[in-house]
Amino acid sequence: MRQVELVIESWPLLEPFVITGYIWTHCDVLVISITENEVTGRGEASGIYYLNETTDSMVEQAYAIQHQLEKGVSRKQLQSLLPAGGARNAIDCALWDLEAKQSGQSIFELTGITSSPVTTVNTVTIDTPKEMARKARTIASRQIKVKLDGELSLKRITAVCDARPDADIVVDVNEGWSFSQLKELAPQFKGLGVKMIEQPLPRGEDDALEHYQSPITLCADESCLDTSELDQAARRYQMVNIKLDKTGGLTEALNLARRAKEKEMSLMVGNMTGTSLAMAPAYVIAQLCDFVDLDGALFLTADRPFPLSYHQGIVDGLSSSLWG
Repeated sequence: MRQVELVIESWPLLEPFVITGYIWTHCDVLVISITENEVTGRGEASGIYYLNETTDSMVEQAYAIQHQLEKGVSRKQLQSLLPAGGARNAIDCALWDLEAKQSGQSIFELTGITSSPVTTVNTVTIDTPKEMARKARTIASRQIKVKLDGELSLKRITAVCDARPDADIVVDVNEGWSFSQLKELAPQFKGLGVKMIEQPLPRGEDDALEHYQSPITLCADESCLDTSELDQAARRYQMVNIKLDKTGGLTEALNLARRAKEKEMSLMVGNMTGTSLAMAPAYVIAQLCDFVDLDGALFLTADRPFPLSYHQGIVDGLSSSLWG
């Protein structure tokens, strides 16, 4: 019989995290621990904020299947017990961690994926153009992700590009533009050397992209949660951002990565912010990706024991003492 523990934690941020329509000052997460024969696996999730997931709603979902978990539900069975989302993510990742520790194999041995250090973007959140340029200059990584909304987009990105001509820069609009703004700004962003624009239009309002030849790569985030939405996303975007909270865990994330590759889409891995415990399973997906956005733990005032190593934009050092 397994033991299942659900804990809600709140991790303060170093400074407010600002994107289109949202400001966070702390990161609330659900941590699920599953213990079997004195071996414990853990998983962490923040939930999908734009689908109104909260730590309370995730706990409610997890409690609903706690008895099945205690009786020994497998990862495969879990996929049909809960919908994709934060609760399933935390459980799925805990089960992967448990399997790795019980078998004495690393997560990379279990998945057959080769591990190597990856370069993550570091994120510049929305502020004045001058302040965003200042923040960009402080970033050690040569890859920068710039958060934008519908205001001052060209001024803000120009300031960052001027401040960091040495960096590969991508943009995340978080559903903040109209189609007319995209058509106007995309050529100008390309001229500035921007490599990719992530989720320019609102989820459910991006059908116009099926008839649009973008001069710059467009990446689906909110518009592609999991494989059930991949076919539509592939008609509108050239890249997909895989986040484990969206897919409901590493199991479906691996499936989404495989299916997207079959459609010749590029891959990105992202996060909803969180500690290194949340970044660790996404680090597995990062091995398959063209762009990596796993800097969420760097926004926290503290991290877990045995954290991932971050140095000048390079992420590595996944320890089994942390996860997997």
